[in-house]
Amino acid sequence: MARLINMHRTSLATWKGLISVRSMVTCPRVVLGIETSCDDTGAAVVDEHGNILGEALLSQKDVHLKTGGIIPSVAQQLHRDNIDRVVNEAIVSSGISASKLSAIATTVKPGLALSLGVGLIYSLNLVKQYNKPFIPIHHMEAHALTVRLLHPVEFPFLVLLISGGHCLLAVANGVSDFLLLGQSIDEAPGDSLDKVARRLSLIKHPDCSSMSGGQAIEHLSQFGDKTFCREIQPKSRHRDCNFSFAGLRSHYNYIIQKMEAVEGLEQGAILSCAADIAASFQHAVAYHIIKRTQRAILFCKQENLLPVNASLVVSGGVASNGYIRHMLQNLTDGMDMSLLCPPPHLCTDNGIMIAWNGIERLRAGAGILNDTFEFRYEPRAPLGTDISEQVRSAAIKVPSLKIKNTLSKQGG
Repeated sequence: MARLINMHRTSLATWKGLISVRSMVTCPRVVLGIETSCDDTGAAVVDEHGNILGEALLSQKDVHLKTGGIIPSVAQQLHRDNIDRVVNEAIVSSGISASKLSAIATTVKPGLALSLGVGLIYSLNLVKQYNKPFIPIHHMEAHALTVRLLHPVEFPFLVLLISGGHCLLAVANGVSDFLLLGQSIDEAPGDSLDKVARRLSLIKHPDCSSMSGGQAIEHLSQFGDKTFCREIQPKSRHRDCNFSFAGLRSHYNYIIQKMEAVEGLEQGAILSCAADIAASFQHAVAYHIIKRTQRAILFCKQENLLPVNASLVVSGGVASNGYIRHMLQNLTDGMDMSLLCPPPHLCTDNGIMIAWNGIERLRAGAGILNDTFEFRYEPRAPLGTDISEQVRSAAIKVPSLKIKNTLSKQGG
């Protein structure tokens, strides 16, 4: 009898082990990601194998195009009106009930305060309702790590994040370990592209009426001459990796005003040379990005911060710009690096990147909260450890870089 009992216990233990192993295989960890940092309401459910189980995204672009820019209070109300529907759509399409989620990840920094607040409040209510761990997400960290959802990219790698609200260069050493090499000291490239598009009144152009400013600039640039305006690059007393686009944008505003006078047009009319100005400005923005990235690569090589044949990961909304990608490809080809960019729909803000960042943090055991009492969002938040002064002190001179022609008229 004792022998039979022992055999039964052994068999039971074996079955429990098999059930445990099978659960690990068939029940991977699953995270709900919620994104409301600016003007897109996004949600997605992603598992630890990188499977996108469910996704929903509502863009506010059409509303903000009519007002000529993002109005924070309007963005906030649109998030409030739509977040419940977007999150539920993502969960339902995933086939995973909210009670089965491993954690809830949400963008809490940086971004528009009113927009961040909507996502955080909604998420914390879900966390409380379903008793789930909460993973606060840094928006720029999520952009930087999205590529690892698609490619087995090992740390460390160089990151260039370019969007409507941000521009920075950093070395990614780990999931939550970044060295900040440089960032914009005034406005982001996407913001500058949008402002020049508005000054050119491209929303009135028949080809561009439904496009964002950056999209309109890229579209018209295909038919323009990038050499139309004498290139004025941002002046800096320092050889660093910081970006500055405000002065460049102001210079092109002056050019637009001058050409309106030449053509006898009132502000708001479409210039005959609009495509040429668009192509020239896009090239100037791209060139500034390329030169700073080139210096970052040289600095990393000098300081042995990256392995041989390292990767340059580019993300953020402006990374969807084909001309800028082309120039970055030229740069990496010439410097023995690989260029990796997520597809355009993953470069812009979305819930997938937030959910994936949550998976990355679950794996690393970093920043997972079970107590969210008095948790707050942060509209301004640096990424990683700032070593930009060290970059500046290195004073690396950037050699000339040959830029191959694109397939468009932009070659001039």
